[in-house]
Amino acid sequence: MLNLLRRGASAFETLDVASLPAAWRLPADAVWLDMASPTRDEELVVEQALGLDLPTIEEMAAIEPSSRLYQENGATFMTASLLIRSTDSHPALSPVTFVLSDQRLVTIRYEAVKAFGNFAQRALATGVDAGAGGEALLGLLDAVVERLAEVLEMGSDQVQASSNAIFDRPRGAAFEPLLTSLARVQSRAALARTSLVSLGRLASFAALASEIREQPACQAHLTSLQHDIQSLTDHSGYQASHISFLLDAALGLINIEQNVTMKFLAVVTVILMPPTLVGAIYGMNFEHMPELKWAFGYPFALIVMAVSAVGPFLWMRKRGWF
Repeated sequence: MLNLLRRGASAFETLDVASLPAAWRLPADAVWLDMASPTRDEELVVEQALGLDLPTIEEMAAIEPSSRLYQENGATFMTASLLIRSTDSHPALSPVTFVLSDQRLVTIRYEAVKAFGNFAQRALATGVDAGAGGEALLGLLDAVVERLAEVLEMGSDQVQASSNAIFDRPRGAAFEPLLTSLARVQSRAALARTSLVSLGRLASFAALASEIREQPACQAHLTSLQHDIQSLTDHSGYQASHISFLLDAALGLINIEQNVTMKFLAVVTVILMPPTLVGAIYGMNFEHMPELKWAFGYPFALIVMAVSAVGPFLWMRKRGWF
């Protein structure tokens, strides 16, 4: 699907490639062309209109910097990995390409990115007359970074809640939900950090684009954006460290509780072993066992069993074993 945003427009214009003329070109007042899961026919139409060779989904997924950041035929191509489905249980990364060409921004994506919708609403509300493609790119990157900041902030709240639950939980409460929650936050934070690193490389390369290099306002905006990306990258690293600490603490508490349980079972076993031995001896019922004829044989055996149990108990209690 091709969505076109013009200067001063109040809504996006959806282009139908079947109705476009053969020699169609982007309008002079076009600011942003968003290619959302484009078909091959749509790609060919845009390539012809721009006079550029757009990257395929396979080329966008390549990790080599030369495949993601390059200039060709006067256009600047920049691909970053953006976080998608951040509120789902299985977030992921998806490559998105930004192309600056002749003061126009073209984006190519194959997944829904919430930041794009946020920026689109803001652009329609405030207008995009000034700065054209360069400011549109920086505004879109601002929306992406803001969304990543929201994801990390949400993760920080979940981490703090998990921290309180781990250290304030009653003994014997289940750890599985806490560990699952922390693992999901850790996965989301790792993906967000990967996206931020990718955006950091993109922002550094964007300074080479003439649409930004030749406009002091865009340069200042880009510098501010780079500082925000670096700050969030540092925050994501701290969050990952905090999660690792909480996971280690949770595992440590699990081991302590297991040790307490095993220690209790070991003490009970030691206490019951002597009475069991005494009971086994007097349970053999051999003919020449003199105690079998005693009038007080049964009470005597019970007393011996009790003493043999209480003795180890008092000794271990004195040693502070429990």
